[in-house]
Amino acid sequence: MERELEFKIGTRSQRVAVPEEALLGVLEPNEIAAPVTGEAAVRQALASPIGTPRLRDLVRPGEKIAIVTSDITRPMPTWVVMPPLLEELYSAGVRPEDITLVFALGSHRPHTEAEQRHLAGEQAFAQITCVDSDVTDCVHVGVTARGTPVDIDRRVAEADRRICLGNIEYHYFAGYSGGAKAIMPGVSTRAAIQSNHSRMVEADARAGKLAGNPVREDLEEAAAMVGVDFILNVVLDAHKEIIRAVAGDVTAAHRAGCAFLDTLYRKEIPARADIVLVSQGGAPKDLNLYQTQKALDNAKHAVKDGGVVVLIGSCKEGLGEKVFEEWMTSAPTPGSLVERIQREFRLGGHKAAAIALVLEKADIYLVSDLDDDLVRSLFMTPFHTVEEAYAAAVQKCGPGATVLAMPYGGSTLPVCTAEI
Repeated sequence: MERELEFKIGTRSQRVAVPEEALLGVLEPNEIAAPVTGEAAVRQALASPIGTPRLRDLVRPGEKIAIVTSDITRPMPTWVVMPPLLEELYSAGVRPEDITLVFALGSHRPHTEAEQRHLAGEQAFAQITCVDSDVTDCVHVGVTARGTPVDIDRRVAEADRRICLGNIEYHYFAGYSGGAKAIMPGVSTRAAIQSNHSRMVEADARAGKLAGNPVREDLEEAAAMVGVDFILNVVLDAHKEIIRAVAGDVTAAHRAGCAFLDTLYRKEIPARADIVLVSQGGAPKDLNLYQTQKALDNAKHAVKDGGVVVLIGSCKEGLGEKVFEEWMTSAPTPGSLVERIQREFRLGGHKAAAIALVLEKADIYLVSDLDDDLVRSLFMTPFHTVEEAYAAAVQKCGPGATVLAMPYGGSTLPVCTAEI
């Protein structure tokens, strides 16, 4: 018996038949009921913080409050969160002129005024100070045990209270986004980001892992040195709507949010497979290789060493990011990318290194609309149909090859129970 599997690629679909006895599983996101969503979920979280008193009982009139939130490159809906958050602060007697909203740029570009207004929302933009973080004006707080310099935006470092906002999703080397990540790397320097993120090549720096993750432990140590009084984090659904909010202690509330995320996207598997068939889920998520890499990085947790990942994504707009393209097309070997990221962490380059880390363990057969020669130059094998790629993978791995299917690879994180 064979089972027909369907994968989205761009705006179309492709099918492939896989023997039932070979198929270890088809991983899809879980359906979770979310009775309270949006601003109501935020208000609920603020009313029942985890590990701290209510924010209105923490802050005092006259204190300088720094709120750190994500920049325009992240899906965090700050404009939804700010009205109830300001209400909570105002109810404690905090004045608008004592509140600063700091957009954590990390190493990203500054915002336009229109972008700041969009992110903050009309009320916050009109009532409080809204600024981008500034790497040229930092306070040196110290150095972590792993040697990361803790240099923090002055307005954040010198505030009486620090409140961190963010959305929680899987992060392929920090474990999860959110929590202390708003401080490090959010409002830190390039030197700090280089030191912290260079550890992405270590085995325990991976999606879904917190304890023992060198990147996560380092950034949380840095944030503890600065001090975070309160966080407000959200989990978003596929439509970028808030389906859960958590508030309170920088670690305890964050861990609660991570646990909820796991109920959505963590998928336990009994064993790794010889062949993983993975799609980013079609347009617009697979417009370029830079975006499609997310599915590849999740798939690496499901494939055996020496196996094959069949990566399915249109990539019709090419590689998708200039630094990523330069790194991928100029590298003499995959290993050189791993060495390079440890010397010079650069956004864009980090995704090239992430692909190289997969290539050290498995072959990548890319089903896409990219030119075949370009795909080969990226150390991958080109195909135009999933059927062809699967047939080639079986030929490499043998007729008894086991298979896992991930039709929404960017949203499912395989966890092998034999390795827990």
